[in-house]
Amino acid sequence: MIEQTEMLVTTWHYHPPALPVTKDASIKSFTNFDVMRKRASTKKGIACRFTCQFTINEELVLEYVGENSYVIDLEDVIDRQELLKMIRFAYTQFSDKFNFRKLGTVLADKTLSPLNESIIEIDTILPLLV
Repeated sequence: MIEQTEMLVTTWHYHPPALPVTKDASIKSFTNFDVMRKRASTKKGIACRFTCQFTINEELVLEYVGENSYVIDLEDVIDRQELLKMIRFAYTQFSDKFNFRKLGTVLADKTLSPLNESIIEIDTILPLLV
């Protein structure tokens, strides 16, 4: 059985820009994904952390970090497809939290970039679940 914990926002540092944002403003975002192994006597799992930063004209406007975990019975075997599904779902929750919290900021009309699955090293993560 696989259980997922709630996506927790561990960091939300919003810094309103010093000057009004114009149409020409260069708004960029960068999202990073980290995984950590978790283990107990009867369970195994991973902790997922997504970190996103938004900059406007090279000035940091938002640092946002969300974390959740998957707890899995020791006898359960997780394959590539299941792991990708878990990571996608975690990212969807991360995105949903952003979409709610961004209201009232200069990023209200922005979205997170889609999850770039090509940078996820599935073959490196899978051994954490053995």
